[in-house]
Amino acid sequence: MKIVFTPDWFINNDVLIEAFSFLILFLFFLFALKAYNLSKKRSVLYLGIGFLVIALGDLASIFTKLVLYYDTGITSEIGQAIITSQIVSTVDIFYYIGFFFHRLLTLLGLYAIYKIPPAKNKISSEFFLTIFLILVVSLLSHSFYYLYYLTAFVILLMIIFEYSKVYKKEKLVTTRMLLTSFIILAVANFTFMFSKLGPIYVISQNIQLVGYVILLVLVIRILKNGTKEK
Repeated sequence: MKIVFTPDWFINNDVLIEAFSFLILFLFFLFALKAYNLSKKRSVLYLGIGFLVIALGDLASIFTKLVLYYDTGITSEIGQAIITSQIVSTVDIFYYIGFFFHRLLTLLGLYAIYKIPPAKNKISSEFFLTIFLILVVSLLSHSFYYLYYLTAFVILLMIIFEYSKVYKKEKLVTTRMLLTSFIILAVANFTFMFSKLGPIYVISQNIQLVGYVILLVLVIRILKNGTKEK
């Protein structure tokens, strides 16, 4: 089974886009942390933590793809370590573990963001069931890759629904930009389900990049305006 669906000509751009996305998400976390220190609003902190977890998922994907795409010394070392330990006869297990953590952390981050709005931040039996299902999806997505994107798409739809209510209530430009970013990310994850078609994967990555760029613009806008928009 093919591990990734990146066309050969898009390999460098694929890694660069994910690295750029990681930087944006990490920057958003730092901004949220700073905003929390000023406002003491836990919702802001949780939003930042959610994006940080997604960023760590991207980092896992970046590291795995660096080993997968490029002929580096670490590739041979990892392969030799696995072979000599007699776990498996190929280095595939390294890639599966790397992408497993990418999927798991990304879904956990999205779920954390979904739980932020009012009445969604209490831990219950439903919370543990959801975490279990996310773990199962992350494991099964090794064989059925579209399960991960479908799950991310569904969670993003729930996030969009919740933040739409927040926007209708507050009418803030910043909330609208955040909502727009989530909508674009939802579209990206929907199209990712057809990643077996190489060009679709490329289109999906670029759509996702647009969603993250809007997050970057949002951070810059808030930092620029200072206390004008909260």
